[in-house]
Amino acid sequence: MKRLFIIIAVLVSNHVFSQVQFDNILYGVAYYHEYMPAERLDEDVKMMKEAGISVVRVGESTWSLFEPREGEFEFAWMDRIIDKFYDAGIKVILGTPTYSIPAWLWHKHPEVLLEYQNGGKAYYGIRQNMDITNPTYLFYSERIIRKMMEHYAQHPGIIGYQVDNETTSRGVNNYDFQVGFVNYLKKKFDTTENLNKIWGLNYWGMTIDGWEELAPRDGITNTGYKLEWERYNRKAVADFLKWQSAIVREYKRDDQFITQCFMPAVQDIDQHESSELMDLMAVNVYHGQQDDLTGNEIAFAGDYFRSVKHENYLITETNAQTIGWNSRIQQPPYPGQMRQNVYAHLGSGANMVEYWHWHSIHYGQEIYWKGVLSHDLQPNRAYAEVSKTAHELERIGKKLVNLKKENKVAILYSHDSNHALNIMPFDQGGNAWGSTNNNFYTNDLVKQFHKILYRNNVGVDFIFSENPEFEKYSLVIIPSLYIASDKLLEQISDFIKNGGHVVLQFKSGFCDENSMVRPMLAPGPLREACGFYYQEFTNFKEMSLKDDPFEVRENENKVNTWAEYIIPETARPLAFYKHWFFEKFPAITLNNFGEGTLLYEGCMVSDSIQEKIVMDAVDRSGIRTPDQDSHWPLITKSGTNNDGNTIRYYYNYSSRAATFLYPYKGGTELISGKKVEGQEKLIINPWDLLIIEE
Repeated sequence: MKRLFIIIAVLVSNHVFSQVQFDNILYGVAYYHEYMPAERLDEDVKMMKEAGISVVRVGESTWSLFEPREGEFEFAWMDRIIDKFYDAGIKVILGTPTYSIPAWLWHKHPEVLLEYQNGGKAYYGIRQNMDITNPTYLFYSERIIRKMMEHYAQHPGIIGYQVDNETTSRGVNNYDFQVGFVNYLKKKFDTTENLNKIWGLNYWGMTIDGWEELAPRDGITNTGYKLEWERYNRKAVADFLKWQSAIVREYKRDDQFITQCFMPAVQDIDQHESSELMDLMAVNVYHGQQDDLTGNEIAFAGDYFRSVKHENYLITETNAQTIGWNSRIQQPPYPGQMRQNVYAHLGSGANMVEYWHWHSIHYGQEIYWKGVLSHDLQPNRAYAEVSKTAHELERIGKKLVNLKKENKVAILYSHDSNHALNIMPFDQGGNAWGSTNNNFYTNDLVKQFHKILYRNNVGVDFIFSENPEFEKYSLVIIPSLYIASDKLLEQISDFIKNGGHVVLQFKSGFCDENSMVRPMLAPGPLREACGFYYQEFTNFKEMSLKDDPFEVRENENKVNTWAEYIIPETARPLAFYKHWFFEKFPAITLNNFGEGTLLYEGCMVSDSIQEKIVMDAVDRSGIRTPDQDSHWPLITKSGTNNDGNTIRYYYNYSSRAATFLYPYKGGTELISGKKVEGQEKLIINPWDLLIIEE
């Protein structure tokens, strides 16, 4: 499908996105020959070829080698590397090297380095230490990108480009960034009179009469200012990545793609806007190993990044052997786990899996972030498992690539609510004047819901508050939607009225899009859909629910942290607090509204209670499948392949064999080639999997 993308910066005419074709799974590594002896290249290529490696990623942290002195460009060293891989039939993804500046740049222009809030500053000696909006930095970045693209765009071995690496705003607070913020406010709010009104700057007498009077971020207490600052941080990252993408797009061939190594800390940036000029999403996923391997981090990242563009995505980095900037968490995977992780990514919709990285580094900060090869650079247990997996993918990958998923459940994600709840936290991590809260919304609310869906084998997508697509789903789960426009709340109400089902969490609808508390009974515009109102709320540590309404174990019949004094109107109470005063207020309610239902959680609940709530909502929505009869550590994922056949993955996340009855019609287990019948008893070995094509 052809999709027009917007015109920005140097891009002055309409283009179409690359029609990237994947006819098999790509499987490979990041590769840094520049860290190794020159004579290793031939041996590395030979070992990769024998192992079945099909793709490598290069170049993203080597600006100082491409431009060792200002204005002097050297490419022969990388030419040799890319040529060797091309000759071996191994594809290459080339990175723009802008996330690690050369020493001559900081020495000549120290102003490009970051300044942080309250007087802190970045120093040279680590990557990602620059202000990505600094004009001097952008001048030199554009030059190196253009020089590289002029040199490499026509190389037949390069299939795609990675712009920058793991980009965030990095805590920037430089003067030029503040100037950009003021210009952004001028465009959005037009006049200081509007700003005074919308932000409520009459409070503490902080009204401004001219834009020059707007104070810098240090010391600011106004919640509207803080929220808009976070939005501008997200915009700055998006503008930077679109700017780089636009430059690369001027040179690249139609059969080459543009992507970026996003981080799974999804709250940091606006992935939609940042990827607007990219062809594919890519993400770096790191996770626990050995007994800490659950597959949950893999599923969360996959579900989120697959949802951004509604397309398959790439894994540009993941665990090889061990990870860490020191040797405190060295946990090499159990036998089978590396292979199982690859297929876990594929089951979530990945079309490529790459390790960081090929060989373990002998010097520098990341010597313990080990690659496929250890420091001895010899074949080892990890290499053998990679080789086994690669050769399996050569054989069956065509059946697995481009997996399409049609889920009936979505989680609504709100970047604004994440930031606003950091600005005005409610958890018990601090005191009335501050908090150690750190992305509580994402890490404790959103991820609790996702973990429960994952562990009960309920397929889930994400939708986003900026442009939610409710109509695709039967059940939408909404973590605390603290910041929301009237329009968004109306869309939620309409979804329920028209037959949708919602699980909604406390604090939703409390503030508008400018972080102003609505001057009306909570939950504001959601009152009719919720079927109640409230005027008071309280913090508390922990309480039980009266009479154990969800029939969980006694130590799990607990709620905590926050409670709203709910007054039902049409809502039916499902649970009350076991407390002499709070018992008069429902903790959890269910309201029939139009053709649908809204379940409301007025407090934080334990995992066991949440599981009962979510799975009851799945049943109420009429979307239960046989997959829900299984539970972690037996995980299943599914989708449709290029042939229109259903692919079902079954993973055993334990050190014991797992047994189950296959609940669907017959098919073929792809790895073994054996036929499988409906209701046949199947066994999955520890840290292993089955893949069945119906």
